[in-house]
Amino acid sequence: MPLMKRSGKQQIVIGLLCDEEGWPLSVEVFAGNTADTSTFASQVRKVGARFGGGTVTLVGDRGMIKGPQIDLLEATEGEFHYITAITKPQIESLLKAGQLQMQLFDEHLAEVTDVEDGVRYVLRRNPQRATEVAAGRQDKVQAIEKVVARQNAYLAEHPRATVAAAIERVREKIEQLRLSACFCVSSAERTLTLVRDEAAWQERSKLDGCYCLKTDLKSAEATKERVHDRYKSLAEVEWAFRTSKSTLDVRPVYVRKESRTRGHVFVVMLAYHIVKELAHCW
Repeated sequence: MPLMKRSGKQQIVIGLLCDEEGWPLSVEVFAGNTADTSTFASQVRKVGARFGGGTVTLVGDRGMIKGPQIDLLEATEGEFHYITAITKPQIESLLKAGQLQMQLFDEHLAEVTDVEDGVRYVLRRNPQRATEVAAGRQDKVQAIEKVVARQNAYLAEHPRATVAAAIERVREKIEQLRLSACFCVSSAERTLTLVRDEAAWQERSKLDGCYCLKTDLKSAEATKERVHDRYKSLAEVEWAFRTSKSTLDVRPVYVRKESRTRGHVFVVMLAYHIVKELAHCW
């Protein structure tokens, strides 16, 4: 969690480790140029050395637990497992390879196991999220259409204006909104028209609301429902971060020495314990 992004300000990254109910177990402060994936190894060592004593499953989002982090878990002494999510390009690759099928993405959970390595994939399509994504994409289309209308009006009012320059402005907007695979612009008699590639549009929208979780836990150790619930419980960690940053004012940090910065963050985590206890009681 980068705490400060303002120009000229120093940054720190906080690694917060929580249990399955969202209670913070420990907090660690890293330098501001530390990537999220680089903080993973220290958390694994911490769990093994300080909170070990049995099977441990680490849950992280697709930006935290990737291939190198999974390899680290497999090479670490002890019984470590993971639950994470895969990216849309990875989903596309599995669809092309035939390991996943589009019909499995439904409002109800589905599960696929890779027979070669035993990795399980838990799939779902969230209708509400699909609607939100489609609406967001439509907002982008309307923004492009406004640029087209503005350029057409300008061309009509300024006979010396070049059509090529107007087309380039529309193209820049399309590229800015990352819709160049679906849209292009044509012109006829100094009038611009937005053209949509229907096949590309359908391909772009087919995974709206779809997500896929990945775990090495066996079915006997955790059902697909439990895997799904544990991943969704990451919202508890996100709530902890939001509360620490806003309600508890972990930033700005007014101290400068490293030890005092760590002490400041530790006190904020203790304060969050009180906030969570009160929320639990209420």
